[in-house]
Amino acid sequence: MNNVFGLDIGTRNVVGTVGYQTDDKEFVVTAQYVREHETRAMLDGQIHDIGRVAKTIKEVKDELEKQTGQPLEEVCIAAAGRVLKTVTTHVEYEYAQESVVTGEDVHTLDLLGIEKAQEALKEVNDTSYKFYCVGYSTVKFFLNDEVFISLEGHKANKIGEDIIVTFLPEDVVDGLYAAVGQAGLSVANMTLEPIAAINVAIPENYRMLNIALVDVGAGTSDISITRDGSIIAYGMIPHAGDELTEVIVQHFLVDFNMAESIKLQSTTSDTVTYKDIMSIEHTIPAQDVWDVAAPVVDNIAQEVSTKIRELNGDKTVSACFVVGGGGKIHGFTEKLAEDLDLPEERVALRGEEVLGDVTFEQEDIKKDPLLVTPIGICLNYYDQRNNFIMVRFNGERIKLYDNNRLTIVDAALQAGFPNDELFPKRGTPINFTVNGVARLVRGEAGDGAVVTMNGKPASINTPLEPNSEIVIEPSTAGEAAVYKISQLDEYNHSVITFIINGRRVSCPRFVQVNGELEPEDYSIRENDVIETRNYYTVRQIAQFMDLVIDTDQMIFVNNEEAGLDTLVYENFSVEWKTDEYGVARIDNNTYNDTQESDTDEASVLAEQDANSTESDNTVARTSEQMMNQVLDELHDDFAKEAEASAVPENELPKNELPKNDIQEEDSSENTITVIVNGEPVELSGKDTYIFVDIFTHISFDLQAGKGRAIATVINGRDAQFSEELHEGDKIELYWKEN
Repeated sequence: MNNVFGLDIGTRNVVGTVGYQTDDKEFVVTAQYVREHETRAMLDGQIHDIGRVAKTIKEVKDELEKQTGQPLEEVCIAAAGRVLKTVTTHVEYEYAQESVVTGEDVHTLDLLGIEKAQEALKEVNDTSYKFYCVGYSTVKFFLNDEVFISLEGHKANKIGEDIIVTFLPEDVVDGLYAAVGQAGLSVANMTLEPIAAINVAIPENYRMLNIALVDVGAGTSDISITRDGSIIAYGMIPHAGDELTEVIVQHFLVDFNMAESIKLQSTTSDTVTYKDIMSIEHTIPAQDVWDVAAPVVDNIAQEVSTKIRELNGDKTVSACFVVGGGGKIHGFTEKLAEDLDLPEERVALRGEEVLGDVTFEQEDIKKDPLLVTPIGICLNYYDQRNNFIMVRFNGERIKLYDNNRLTIVDAALQAGFPNDELFPKRGTPINFTVNGVARLVRGEAGDGAVVTMNGKPASINTPLEPNSEIVIEPSTAGEAAVYKISQLDEYNHSVITFIINGRRVSCPRFVQVNGELEPEDYSIRENDVIETRNYYTVRQIAQFMDLVIDTDQMIFVNNEEAGLDTLVYENFSVEWKTDEYGVARIDNNTYNDTQESDTDEASVLAEQDANSTESDNTVARTSEQMMNQVLDELHDDFAKEAEASAVPENELPKNELPKNDIQEEDSSENTITVIVNGEPVELSGKDTYIFVDIFTHISFDLQAGKGRAIATVINGRDAQFSEELHEGDKIELYWKEN
């Protein structure tokens, strides 16, 4: 026997009920307790003083624990409020092939309907309120486009439903949760008060009729309409029993609690005894109270009848049932019948007759209209238990269908948290070309989202707990890519060789960016066009070799007379006389400066080198220094020459790739390839990789679940998002079909 604890947190009092449902659907009440608020801590069904309401709830909880001898930790509640919104919508779900409809399929359909209704409400919401779904009812089911009473167990290609979803402002719901939490309880299930009431007051076999149910409480009057076997509408007005109490306060000069006593006495006795604020005792006929309350009763009845007609397509109903303590005031049902153009016998209080399937173990409890909603709250638990759990995600309360496999990532997706803020993001990449070949340098990897649940560190695959507080700080982007000319292979390992006076000299290739010569520390930018020059001028060769040419003597390039600005290509020969001659010093063996192998020629060159006149102030410079000097002095002139010069076909770099290939520059040595849904995916840029890293390399919409769970499989077994990946791992990633 598992007891259910239900609380009807009303404007005037809190009614607590503990009981259980038997196999034959009878509900047994094992304990019940009613406690009035000490002050007006609630108005119009909404909590105004959370602390005082929590105190009253705690007193009810303690008393029921004493009666049952069992601790009470979870509670079912119902919400009410003057700003109720309802949305009716139609949703469908189509199977890939004919399938048997399961209970989980039906619940998924409900979830789709709630999501669609939420979106529809957002589009028309013209208030400052943020609305939260507090309940829903299915109007009709459809099996392959045919109307059905129930879907479960049937075979279908397509299922659908018309669903009516109710919403209240989030602060109303937050107030309820806060008060219940301060009383040491957690919410097991929440519904709307009229939904709870109608499940008791109007059984399904009555719903073929066009009937209205009015639950008149202290702060609000809740209305439900049935027709053609379904609940078709819900409504709420902020007029109820407290308005009667307030007029009694003013007329009889009493405080609010005494006025409540006067109102209650007038419904059960012919005379009413009370003390006014002067402590004078009075005894008056109940008729005097009825006369004072009559204008307010008329107004409430008029407001209720107007709302009923509005919800029922601007026409009256066939009958009206009234429940709740406020409905017991003298003359209310008669006036409501008049306003609805119904015979008086078709508007009646419902109490004992609708509680026929309810048994009270406490003999002193009388079946009363006041108890309809509290019993309905408990029964609603059996209709919707375990279907949904509620959590707070980054301050927003959300409801998720509970398939016993929910994780934090499901809450994030349900809340619309951007998936690019869930997983690490790389910094801005650089796209550029080198000698016509596209290159990409990725930015640094950022940090993943920081996840906590109830203030403790968690991960996106941590199982969800009901009523938990989840906070996700968005992932961060890494540093933007930085890449310099000095890091290019073409700059470090590609040289151009000339034969100078019979000696082979290898020089670094000049690099120009967007047609301009740039030094090795130039930071490459987006869409830069980079080209390595395949020539030097005579002047540049001399400067690189740190020598001064004797311009009074002839200069020959490939045995033809030349000048200082003549272009010299790969393997061209140059002959000159020098005033000063030296060999540029080579750092880190980046460039080769070799002599021809012929011994005699080497001797001649050595003799020539020895006979050269060297300045005492000449300092041998590194290739880097020489390059910078050349770039500084000849930047403009030789950029123009490069554009004007035609490059021989046989001098193009041998390792040039097709122009439509993209090469990726990455300093990381650890690159692995995994198979994702049958396709190879290369991961690079990190020392190690985990499952979530694949989301930065593939296209997978994490918001397309529509209530389905995500399957993560690695090498044939279930995988965790934080699991490390290895070379050749086979990964499957898809949405599970319900």
